[in-house]
Amino acid sequence: MPFVQDPVLRCTRPRQVWTPTPLAIAPPVAITETREVVIAATPDEIMDVLVDLESLTEWSPAHQRVEVLERDDQGRPSKSKQTVKVVGVNDEQVLDYTVHDDGVGWTLVSSKQQRAQDGRYTLTPDGDSTRVRFELTVDPMVPLPGFLIRKGAKGLMETATDGLRKRVMKVQGR
Repeated sequence: MPFVQDPVLRCTRPRQVWTPTPLAIAPPVAITETREVVIAATPDEIMDVLVDLESLTEWSPAHQRVEVLERDDQGRPSKSKQTVKVVGVNDEQVLDYTVHDDGVGWTLVSSKQQRAQDGRYTLTPDGDSTRVRFELTVDPMVPLPGFLIRKGAKGLMETATDGLRKRVMKVQGR
């Protein structure tokens, strides 16, 4: 440890090194969020919006560009390339889609900012409406401040549920 001459105390003392307190940086670990919403529409009407990836940029502020790369035998997207921006972080990702009897899910194939991503919409009839459960797991590559992670997750969950509801209502003409 280096020593310095202290002019006030007139002695030699250990040099104190000032180190700034780091921001609360969350380690790059997977984050899982879940949210439910009830939408006044049938599961089929909601599925029509969910598989219309080309319109995603119209109702999801995070999606800057979406390109369907492959479709299944029923014409639904099975792979897409997307450019997204969440809390100032840009990413280009390729996702594989799977259509289920009760919804749609996806898995990350490649990304510049994520190690993994799994998303799933589960649609359950609820009288004249549909209960929509959205679950998303994201594993970022780089550590980010905790407040940014919370802000990004909140925005994504709101878009995935409330944004979906607004889009379904718009498609229905309500």
